[in-house]
Amino acid sequence: MPTNKKIAIQIEGMTCQTCANRIEKVLNKKPFVLQAGVNFAAEEALVEFDPSAASEQDILTIIQKAGFSGKVKTDAVEAPQKVAKVSFRLWLLLAINLVFLVGMAGMLLGRHDWMLPPLWQLVLAGIVQFGLAWPFYRSAIGSLRGGMANMDVLVSIGTLTIYGYSAYMLFTRDAMHVYFEASVMVIGFVSLGKFLEDRTKKQSLNSLGLLLQLTPNQVNVQRDGLWQLRSLDSVAVGDVLRANHGERIAADGEVIQGSGWCDEGHLTGESLPLQKVPGSQVLAGALVSEGSLIYRAHQLGRQTLLGDMMHALSEAQGTKAPIARFADKVAGVFVPTVLLLSFITFLLTLWFVQDVTTAVIHAVAVLVIACPCALGLATPAAIMVGMGKAVNAGIWFKDAASLEESAHVNCVVLDKTGTLTKGELTVAAVWQAQDYSLDADTLYRLAASVEQTANHPLARAIVQAAQARGLTLASAENVQSLAGEGVAADIAGVGRIKVGSAAFCGLTLPTDLPSIWSIASIVAVAVNDRPIGAFALADSLKEDSRQAITRLQQANIEVVVMSGDQQSVVDHIAQQLGIKQAFGNLSPRDKAARIAELKAQGKIVAMVGDGINDAPALAMANVSFAMKGGADVAQQTASATLMQHSVNQLADALVIARATLKNIRQNLFFALIYNVLGIPLAALGFLTPVLAGAAMAMSSVSVLMNALRLKRVKIR
Repeated sequence: MPTNKKIAIQIEGMTCQTCANRIEKVLNKKPFVLQAGVNFAAEEALVEFDPSAASEQDILTIIQKAGFSGKVKTDAVEAPQKVAKVSFRLWLLLAINLVFLVGMAGMLLGRHDWMLPPLWQLVLAGIVQFGLAWPFYRSAIGSLRGGMANMDVLVSIGTLTIYGYSAYMLFTRDAMHVYFEASVMVIGFVSLGKFLEDRTKKQSLNSLGLLLQLTPNQVNVQRDGLWQLRSLDSVAVGDVLRANHGERIAADGEVIQGSGWCDEGHLTGESLPLQKVPGSQVLAGALVSEGSLIYRAHQLGRQTLLGDMMHALSEAQGTKAPIARFADKVAGVFVPTVLLLSFITFLLTLWFVQDVTTAVIHAVAVLVIACPCALGLATPAAIMVGMGKAVNAGIWFKDAASLEESAHVNCVVLDKTGTLTKGELTVAAVWQAQDYSLDADTLYRLAASVEQTANHPLARAIVQAAQARGLTLASAENVQSLAGEGVAADIAGVGRIKVGSAAFCGLTLPTDLPSIWSIASIVAVAVNDRPIGAFALADSLKEDSRQAITRLQQANIEVVVMSGDQQSVVDHIAQQLGIKQAFGNLSPRDKAARIAELKAQGKIVAMVGDGINDAPALAMANVSFAMKGGADVAQQTASATLMQHSVNQLADALVIARATLKNIRQNLFFALIYNVLGIPLAALGFLTPVLAGAAMAMSSVSVLMNALRLKRVKIR
């Protein structure tokens, strides 16, 4: 059975959301296309299709027949689209606009001689209307041929109407009642607005471009024993590279010589640099903030973690959030509705005012003021910035729907081991017999000297604790290991040492010890069959778990702990963190069932986990977060991946998601209220076509500027 193929296509020629809707509709009608979505802000289409029934070229041909051009994006880490520069066409258009602008300013000051003679106005307006405005006509014609009407249809009809009417008045009626400046300035303002919109989308919204800048174009490579500066394209896996202070790592690899500190915050969201020594792993894009590193390249380009992140971000930004469907539906009927409203405005104005000139001006103003671009940009622009913000914080959302759903979360379910705790045993408490004179270091040294012969998590924890105290371990002789009980060995100058269970060492602990002893794993120590002390080993909390839980609770998010560990252990952890609901002794199926119960209560549940046993619960939750480096099945099931093993990053994700959804709603409100107020004002004559053109041009830019505010959202 053939595997479906998913490709990303960069599309050129779209001018508004209606164009994006048209491409989606055409592609989704094809039987071999399983799913197609077009992001107007990113100018990109994501298409999943059956490769046995169609090729990539077939998809491109369909897009071309719809009136647009496309290019399949490769798996390589590609350079982002270049930011558009001011073209000669736009410069000339702005220069002609300036001439008319001076004339209009003169008329406001009573200096009618500043305005060009009518014939000159006709000529200059003709250059604009039949030369510089051709991109609008080309787009409008292609749109109509494709069976839709985009915003360029409105601009073309409006400006041609007012130009034709002015020319008619000039040659047949009254040369004083010409409005060539309106047609010129509408095209000028709209063109300038499109340029600013395009520049903002490709420069400010483009998080991929910023990520790409993290990869150096040239790198020092060791060839034949000499260091040579080569382009990154010429580097192969296995090459030895060098990065000095202030330079960036070019590939994922391993340090083989040198030492230094690397800032890997672009991938993990971690603000502090990490020390690198021989044997340490380095990641592409990391900045060497101190020192010099020589490392061997293991992964390059798309295969690096940075390349994988860029690919994931590109796919996620290209998806649609459910809230975008509203804008799509409105945009689908927007232009025909505006054409109808413009015609009604003309008829009503002509009926009540009895003046054709006024009726034409009002009708054209309605055509020009109405622009579906702001509506189409409202959701994808915010999604692009929000996704970029999340990636910079070390959070990879799978798609836009996951980001939107995360904004609604009001209940978080956390696994204990590896999520709230470190997932490794440490010495939580020490007890020493009062009738045996020895210090704590001696107790550690004796226990670790025996335990170094064992291969058990409890043994490793005690050995690591002793080494952390800088103790030198003694040699253990005549080692005897009893499964499930402990280890016995001789230590020169001390005697026979036993380390293991309390029963193995003949120890009975006092009953008044702290509560940690009731839930911890106990390792007792005896010398010559005389109990001398014991260690309580437990899984310790991560440093930032308390802060993360506090942040979630302050955001009115209910926190629940679910674990397969003993109930007493889970209760202890929950009590330390101030969590009221904690469930232990749960199987993977039990966790999923508990989450289903929470959902049945009307809660929007987010689950965080990193193990194979967490996969059923992750799948059951409304939104799921997996830890990077955890089980593959958990990461594949999850809605998002957290690059740090930290619940604090989950809190960051929910803050970003809420801010993004709020921004989308602001954008949609602005875009709708703009048209709700603008169209009636234009119909009643309070907005001239020139003012309408300027307002329309700035509406899209305003939405983009509002979306960019997401970059300043504080997450901690």
